[in-house]
Amino acid sequence: MTKKLKLEELGRIDVETFKKTVKIPLVVILDSVRSMHNVGAVFRTADAFLVEKIVLCGITPQPPHREIHKAALGATESVDWIFEENINTAIDNLKKDNFNIIGIEQTSTSQLISDFEIDPEKKYALILGNEVDGISDEALNNIDTFLEIPQLGTKHSLNVSVCGGIVIWEFAKNLGIKK
Repeated sequence: MTKKLKLEELGRIDVETFKKTVKIPLVVILDSVRSMHNVGAVFRTADAFLVEKIVLCGITPQPPHREIHKAALGATESVDWIFEENINTAIDNLKKDNFNIIGIEQTSTSQLISDFEIDPEKKYALILGNEVDGISDEALNNIDTFLEIPQLGTKHSLNVSVCGGIVIWEFAKNLGIKK
């Protein structure tokens, strides 16, 4: 008979153990994401998949904040994060550390995420843009590759935290996440 597991049966690690756990070579950059709920949701997803860190840029709100915490459920304590006001400074710093910069955006050069080969030997930084305007125009020429999620309905985009969940999972499963 199937039963739902209780929290104590899930075997989750505590924050201290999380901090010591080897992370996947993935950084998430939030480029002027304005909704605190979206920021919190990305933190929670980053915790779930052992993302190395989150870089908050531009007008992206920063923890601690009650509205971020509502969606993050404590993940702002486990996931490392920094604030870098300028998106291009954030990108340049990651490029110096040999990260491949991936913009999640519909552009004239974007390819479907399903057609992109994720190399487990490389490090990646995923940029998720503003809910209305997407990735900052000034960052576009500083991004190595653009990926988009195939969509078949009438809407032209997904909520940024939903998009982040899909893309982070796609990279996590290809970068060697193990349960």
